[in-house]
Amino acid sequence: MSGTTTHNANPDGVSRRRFLAGTSSILGAVALAGHGTPARAATARLAPSGAAAVISDGAQVPALVIGTGYGGCVAALRLAQAGVDVHMAEMGMAWDTPGPDGKIFCNTTSPDNRSYWLRTRTKQPLSNFLGFPIDKNIPKYTGILDAEEFAGIIVYQGRGVGGGSLVNGGMAVTPKRENFAAVLPSVNADEMYSTYYPRANAGLGVGLIDPAWFDTVDCYQFARVGRKHAQRSNFPFVFVPDVYDWDYMKQEAAGTVPKSAVAGEILYGNNYGKKSLQKTYLSQIKNTGRVTISPLHQVTSVSPASGGGYTVTLNQLSTGGDTVATKTVTATRVFFAAGSVGTSKLLTRLKATGALPALNSEIGKGWGDNGNVMCGRANHLWDPTGKVQASIPCGGIDNWAAGGAFSEVAPLPTGIETYASFYLSITRNPHRAEFNWNAGANRVDLSWQKDWKQDSITMAKSIFDKINAKEGTIYRTDLFGTDKIWGDHLTYHPLGGAVLNKATDNYGRLHGYSGLYVIDGALIPGNTSVNPFVTITALAERNIEQIIATDLRR
Repeated sequence: MSGTTTHNANPDGVSRRRFLAGTSSILGAVALAGHGTPARAATARLAPSGAAAVISDGAQVPALVIGTGYGGCVAALRLAQAGVDVHMAEMGMAWDTPGPDGKIFCNTTSPDNRSYWLRTRTKQPLSNFLGFPIDKNIPKYTGILDAEEFAGIIVYQGRGVGGGSLVNGGMAVTPKRENFAAVLPSVNADEMYSTYYPRANAGLGVGLIDPAWFDTVDCYQFARVGRKHAQRSNFPFVFVPDVYDWDYMKQEAAGTVPKSAVAGEILYGNNYGKKSLQKTYLSQIKNTGRVTISPLHQVTSVSPASGGGYTVTLNQLSTGGDTVATKTVTATRVFFAAGSVGTSKLLTRLKATGALPALNSEIGKGWGDNGNVMCGRANHLWDPTGKVQASIPCGGIDNWAAGGAFSEVAPLPTGIETYASFYLSITRNPHRAEFNWNAGANRVDLSWQKDWKQDSITMAKSIFDKINAKEGTIYRTDLFGTDKIWGDHLTYHPLGGAVLNKATDNYGRLHGYSGLYVIDGALIPGNTSVNPFVTITALAERNIEQIIATDLRR
């Protein structure tokens, strides 16, 4: 894979307790823990993300966008460029002010109050290492990563201006054309691949690692081992595009700039080299002069207003999670972009409680986990994976056609040699869950069943059983509990819940109401065959173009 092309053991002599004392946190899959930040690092600064103007009670806005992730940013930018004033409501913080350490985001190895959304204890994707639990107590705070627990699954989501772009591994993968019909069956593939995927990749700043540098740099030794093992078992290894500034990472590795990915920063934010939405779409949004953003504002209700448009209720939050003000505003149009879970939960509740009773019966349905499952392998002593590992994955193993799995070769940068290979697999898991209103508990529940992950495990085993047999290696059993091989308890890639051409029309207009739209990952029915954010962005570009061309002309 190149450019935007398509899919797309034990520590060496270090005691377990000494290791754990030096490594307070290890995280999973998308980006993993690293060694500490350099003492000479300059204060982290990110591109301004929008005009700081908290919305006033009683305000009237032409367009309100709920959320500031990929779909929401596309909608806000294109609406503003079309001359529409936009307000964006974001439940999380702005993430534009350094903390006491001079950095905006905390390091993965040292989670503090900035790490988790309103938790008093971390909930790390890798819960154990060498048999020891690694979670720790932290102050309750509106931190950057939400580990939202449902009955059968934990969903990891970004909280802040920039949404999931703040916390993901940045793997910017366009699905293979032959897989697209299963991803979005009602969408014209020719248009997506000729216009909207290229537009999304350009807007996101997608690039590819220099293969020659990859072949020699220490921080990608883990990925070279992963490539060797894949190819020895006759699996194709593909380079995966990403949204990291690769020139910056070369300087990190050379020691000439403050370290970011090479220091393990990612799951709780990346201070320097990663091109999150704050540096791409949100930077363009600021330049329009037509968009304002209210961080720490959670939308709780949307209902038709008597004079037209919609009455929207928002709770303004403190950094401790308390409601400090409740505001009511009026919006001509409302765009739901709170992420698959946020949008689906809100719409499910609004339909069930009578705020939007005309929403159709497809609301809440078609939710999937993108087939996420994780595992580790214990390599031989002649296959070290490196003490220094960049936290940005850059390659994967493609067995989608034969076995239903595409696996990221992910880092496990603990700061010592572990002889371990680690993987996040995306699989063709067929199961879909539904969000339902639980009136007795006053909450929205999700019907995902934990044993549904067995399909994903079987698909991932189509790769790793074969590699282990070829290499004479075994699975790690110390990463997700005691004597447990598979990380089958979570997803990083929630999709669906307000599926395109079912809960909405073929461009995201919600059935039953004029002026209400879904424009995020809730539109995608559960699986993209690869990491989903490029597809979410491209679909949003497609949909908003149509909405502006038709609805705004009425």
